[in-house]
Amino acid sequence: MNKLEAEAINSAKKGASVAEDLFKSDIEVDTKDHKLDYVTAADTESQLEIVNSIKSAYSPDSIIFEEGNDKINIPKSGECWVIDPIDGTSNFVAGNPFWATSVAVIRNREIKAAATIAPALSEKYTLCGKNTVYNNKIATVSNKNKLDEFTVAAVLRYGTGLDKEFSDLLKHSLLEFGDIRRLGSAQLTLGMVARGALDACFAIQPNPNPWDTVAGVKLVRQAGGEVTDIYGDPWSPDSRGLIATNGNAQEKILNKLNNCFP
Repeated sequence: MNKLEAEAINSAKKGASVAEDLFKSDIEVDTKDHKLDYVTAADTESQLEIVNSIKSAYSPDSIIFEEGNDKINIPKSGECWVIDPIDGTSNFVAGNPFWATSVAVIRNREIKAAATIAPALSEKYTLCGKNTVYNNKIATVSNKNKLDEFTVAAVLRYGTGLDKEFSDLLKHSLLEFGDIRRLGSAQLTLGMVARGALDACFAIQPNPNPWDTVAGVKLVRQAGGEVTDIYGDPWSPDSRGLIATNGNAQEKILNKLNNCFP
């Protein structure tokens, strides 16, 4: 593990600890763009802890974070830290343990470090050299080949403007795969693909937010999986949509979901 990877893990742990201390406590809850887009004191306090930890160890060129930051585009060069203090705030507010704290580092548009910590589930997904590590053991994607055996999940839904498209995705996926999961945390879902607990996950949103995707994409790839956009091209932070799988049936899943893409 190099120093960059270590600090990504360290700062994610610190932020997750702050959030965990406030989980299931009586904290004020506000909303952002729509009524289900929550923000709490746990988000802001966790984020502050992460930012302070990073700045104490590094002088980053930029930091992209979810709460109170207008800048969401990954710079073309330099080092950028990407933070989501609580991915799955709706779950957090409801007392549901499916939420995570995520930190990733991008250098010159390449993901160099990633950590997703889900303290309420006692789960930790980290990048260590060429490996994805889950709870201190090397993680690998599933080895399933048959789509009728796949366990799949839909991720990401940004506001009511995409209700029709997302509804079509859920309906079509249910018919094509027989069942579908939606956990409410994109980073945690991607982590579960990386360790083989899920075989695939997908989103149709154009340009998904980097704090929802960057860390998890790297973890899936380093665990042997494949991540593309909705056209089958390798995923990047500027991509349209996201299809993450164990790599054994990427094209087949793309074909099955083709009618869902706007």
